[in-house]
Amino acid sequence: MKIKNSLILALDVMSESEAIEICDSIKDYIDTIKIGYPLALAEGLEIINKLKDKFGFKVICDFKVADIDATNSKICDETFKAGADAIICHGFVGSDSVQACLDMANNHGKEIFLLTEMSHPGAKMFLQKDAEKIAEMGVDMGITNYVAPATRLDRLSIIRDIVGDNAFIISPGVGKQGGDGKKTLEYSNAIIVGRSIYEADNPKIACENLIQSLK
Repeated sequence: MKIKNSLILALDVMSESEAIEICDSIKDYIDTIKIGYPLALAEGLEIINKLKDKFGFKVICDFKVADIDATNSKICDETFKAGADAIICHGFVGSDSVQACLDMANNHGKEIFLLTEMSHPGAKMFLQKDAEKIAEMGVDMGITNYVAPATRLDRLSIIRDIVGDNAFIISPGVGKQGGDGKKTLEYSNAIIVGRSIYEADNPKIACENLIQSLK
């Protein structure tokens, strides 16, 4: 998945009007957005195609799918039917659950991103100890897209070594969580930024400044 300026906007706002206003201000700089539960639950899955049709964005749905295989399959099916280009799924649930996501993505001609380790402090408690095994599982399954944290570059480096140079890694945690975008892109293919852009007084200028800092 090619991503303009190596930057994905995490659009975790709570209304269609706010989402459209923000997207309109940054549409010249970003071609990929990440929609999570906040916006999808507030406005319904219809918001995916509304934003795609209006701005031409690629949409990654960050639903962190983490259920049994049969349920995962249904979640992914509905998400792809709604227009998503990719969906993020957890790896800790095991290969059968992940395979259900991968199979459904293949059925729709779409993609999955396997989440290895999250960017918040609490990820150290349980998820971090199995992150490397999750990445190894993904490689064994032929998965090529991954999510790994910008907030812990040492961990991100390890995940990159496991998945290899040809894998595509996107990294949350730049901005409000303290991750450094330029350093993150030494290991990742793209960074995910949310609040630093959509909570800014001027999202366009915030976006411009962030892109400049990556050079």
